[in-house]
Amino acid sequence: MQSRAGDMKDSGLSDEIIALQSAESGMQVGRALLHALHNAGISVLYQDREMKTVWARNMRPPWIADTGISGTGVSDTGVSDTGGSDTGDGIGILPLAQEERIGAAKRKVVASGNPEHLEFSIPADDGVRWFQIWVNADHDDGGAVQGVVTTMVETTEQKRREQTLKTLLREVSHRSKNLLAIIQSIATQTSRYSDTLSDFLTRFRGRLQSLASSQDLVTSSNWRGAALRELVSGQVGRYGADPVRSLRFRGANPYLNPNAALHIGLAMHELAVNSVSYGALSRADGFVEVTADLTAAAAGETALSLTWAEAIGANDNQPSEKRFGSVALERVVPASLNGTAKLEISGDRLEYHLVVPRSNFETD
Repeated sequence: MQSRAGDMKDSGLSDEIIALQSAESGMQVGRALLHALHNAGISVLYQDREMKTVWARNMRPPWIADTGISGTGVSDTGVSDTGGSDTGDGIGILPLAQEERIGAAKRKVVASGNPEHLEFSIPADDGVRWFQIWVNADHDDGGAVQGVVTTMVETTEQKRREQTLKTLLREVSHRSKNLLAIIQSIATQTSRYSDTLSDFLTRFRGRLQSLASSQDLVTSSNWRGAALRELVSGQVGRYGADPVRSLRFRGANPYLNPNAALHIGLAMHELAVNSVSYGALSRADGFVEVTADLTAAAAGETALSLTWAEAIGANDNQPSEKRFGSVALERVVPASLNGTAKLEISGDRLEYHLVVPRSNFETD
């Protein structure tokens, strides 16, 4: 059995060990928090009521000069070595208007004891840098404000992502409206040239499927557009024809922008439907030729010259009256692309020529 004196001695040793462990634990927490601040890109500044810097952690531009904080009187690991100087808060580095905003917020916190939050931007070499700042009062045991804690976080990347998302949403809205306008036009024109409801539904569904096929290519490219060869092959292949056998594509393969992809896809759809119904693709050995050339245009620009050619046979029963297909090929498609078009049927041959300006495609 231990004596009472021994118990007291052991108890004192135990208290000493607990105190030591508590101090070590506090130091570990402090180091962990410093690492967390650094990893999260958070800067923290403590100033007294007179806005003299007492300590700063994880300070980086624009709160300090790009050359570092040597000679500024503030250490990134401790207290100001000058006993408190007004450095480390961007004074003399930030634009004057932002300095005044931040200073006013800090003075307001000292006066009221209530926290303040503000957001601001400053010019940068690559555009604009965005920051959020929180200013909190540090109260003594009596409740009086003895200083302010300022937390600064750069939110430039978040702002850029938000702006990118807004731009994408506006683009999606714009393209959706364009697509709806195209569908409305197709519905109107299809009904005008359809004899019965059944005829209208058959033709309209086919044209919607054509738009959907082109839209799939546009979407898969992150709205960049579609390669011409892939677009033509997809439209011809939708009607059971084997593109390897029945489609002979030659020439350039530019990348069409979304609007051009939808309208040229519609033109290829109308030509393919006509060919399957009356032309070369209605025969087992038939084929069509599609040639794409980059030609010189006005003002030294390059234009895309696209030609669809096929042998239709002298006895093929081509419709004699104008239908929506020919209206789309000769008027709707070229007008939508600021281009020109010509549909020629002479004897046993059909040719369609479409010329579109450089603004509708890329060649790189």
